[in-house]
Amino acid sequence: MAYNFDEIIERNGTNCLKYDGKAKYFGSNDLLPLWVADMDFRTPDFIINALKRRLDHEILGYSLKPDSFFNSLVNWVDRRFNWQIKKEWISFTPGVVSALNFSVLSFTKPGDKVIIQTPVYFPFFTAITDHGRQIAVNELIYKDGNYSMDYDGLRSLIDEKTKLLILCNPHNPVGRVWRKDELQTIADICLEKNITILSDEIHSDLILPGHKHFPLASLSDKIAAITVTLMAPSKTFNMAGLASSAAITSNPDLKRQFEKIPNSMHISSGNLFGITAFEAAYTHGDIWLHELVLYLDKNLTFIEQFINANIPSMKVVRAEGTYLAWLDCTNLGMNDKDLRDFFIHKAKVGLNSGTDFGSGGEGFMRINFGCPKSVLEKGLTRIEAAIKQK
Repeated sequence: MAYNFDEIIERNGTNCLKYDGKAKYFGSNDLLPLWVADMDFRTPDFIINALKRRLDHEILGYSLKPDSFFNSLVNWVDRRFNWQIKKEWISFTPGVVSALNFSVLSFTKPGDKVIIQTPVYFPFFTAITDHGRQIAVNELIYKDGNYSMDYDGLRSLIDEKTKLLILCNPHNPVGRVWRKDELQTIADICLEKNITILSDEIHSDLILPGHKHFPLASLSDKIAAITVTLMAPSKTFNMAGLASSAAITSNPDLKRQFEKIPNSMHISSGNLFGITAFEAAYTHGDIWLHELVLYLDKNLTFIEQFINANIPSMKVVRAEGTYLAWLDCTNLGMNDKDLRDFFIHKAKVGLNSGTDFGSGGEGFMRINFGCPKSVLEKGLTRIEAAIKQK
């Protein structure tokens, strides 16, 4: 392999949320952090070198987004997903979480309902409630160790106040990469009920072997017309701190509506270095991503084998995408507060509690395996030892 994902890089003392935020989030610095969804791998050289070249100019003034910025994403989604988009469909956004909030403000009014499918990425909740909208929960079905969508439940909760559905594809935290037929069914319901879809596809590049990502909007022109797709290089290339992402919208009316909020706040111009890194990532990232996914798949297999052999009271929900594994801890016999305390104070490992992700997360924990295998092994060994002493 051309890239070394076994390298240990010291992140303590770099104002890194994942490491330097441990005490604030967990109440302890004495733990191994496997929580925040960024990776412990070095941001790839072609991105760092592009930033260095830009720094050599030594003037950091106002900047435009060149055609090459937009074309990098156009060509990337064509290569990876066989999805043909146009430059005119792309809106810059300063991060996907910001775009979630823009969308709720753009497509709903106070008191309207927004559908989310729990357990799900927790900023979905605040993007709704912080703006006076109501959450409509369409909980995923967990059966025989697998997750599926509850279409009957979705139909039953839609009423005249329901205006928006936020889809997570691939799904964080359960790791599902939704199949084409699953996406078609949920889109058909939204078309029938006149529901706009916000499709968060930030993890779309991180698809593990044996699975395939379908951008929801690529299924048909009709579906594209009601869909805003969010993508970013931040998770893929470990550059979340540069806060650069994109919304893709083929419907010009929907696009104008979406852009009103960021334009009114004058935050759509972007960050000079984020723009540079965005273009470099999508232009040069194919080989690095291929090697990354192979490494992540080996890490996930290691988690499964380790837990099956050494911690049989826990189960791993097999992720199909992302670098986040969903751990079923229900057989440990602890309530959610005790479960969180156990991992923090006994195992000394910092994981995300399942309850952070809403209903359906009870009894689960989320572990980030986007790290060197040696770090992952250390964390799992700590969990094993703590359970044996329980």
